Amino acid sequence: MEFRPCIDIHNGKVKQIVGGSLTDEKNRAVENFISEKDAGFYADFYKKKGIKGGHIILLNPSTSEYYEETYKQAMLALRTYPGGLQVGGGVTAENAGDLIDAGASHVIVTSYVFQNGKINLEHLKDLAAKVGSDKLVLDLSCRKRDGQYYVVTDRWQKFTEVVLNEQALDELSQYCDEFLIHAVDVEGKANGIEIELVKLLGKWNKIPVTYAGGVHSQEDIRLLKELGNNKINVTIGSALDLFGGSLKFDEVLNYIKE
Repeated sequence: MEFRPCIDIHNGKVKQIVGGSLTDEKNRAVENFISEKDAGFYADFYKKKGIKGGHIILLNPSTSEYYEETYKQAMLALRTYPGGLQVGGGVTAENAGDLIDAGASHVIVTSYVFQNGKINLEHLKDLAAKVGSDKLVLDLSCRKRDGQYYVVTDRWQKFTEVVLNEQALDELSQYCDEFLIHAVDVEGKANGIEIELVKLLGKWNKIPVTYAGGVHSQEDIRLLKELGNNKINVTIGSALDLFGGSLKFDEVLNYIKE
């Protein structure tokens, strides 16, 4: 298990939001935390801690009036910590190479690969060919419906027909280096992890997986370690003191390393 930090950017600010509340209409989201620091501050903090593999997520679509400022913040973070962070949000085959050139270790992709509710294998293969599968992270963030976890796209607003199960993980892992999986229904709520999802990921365990969603205590981390066979990496947002929460960053880091 590794700790993977995050820099979520919305309306040009580093924020922590309730994941399921995000909407493109009027750029709204329920906000847990709005930082007075810019994205470069957090990138430098992670760099000094020697933590790699964290993700920058642009939470505004390219059509938003805030997109330019959000994009500038992402570029600032990449310049501050070249090679140390992944970046996602609006990634396509056309811009993926530019993001790698700007300093991203990996690009994180969802909507470009999942279109009209299905996996667009042509897009996925094109991306893997453009930047290399070793620099590609697939975001399989999901929500539960009718007893199953479905991949959601477009800033977690749209359900696809893709069920997150071992078969889907097997198929998609051929084209990427890692998976990033937000449990959207618990994201930002600090009410505990999505246990069924963690069990599924812990059983599969073939390429690196980073889980995000609901972690708010050391007990949650212990449970994630146990159910994930100490193989699932973890992102923690709102619960960290770095983002206004009660979990102390260094204590979390040390606990995960134990």
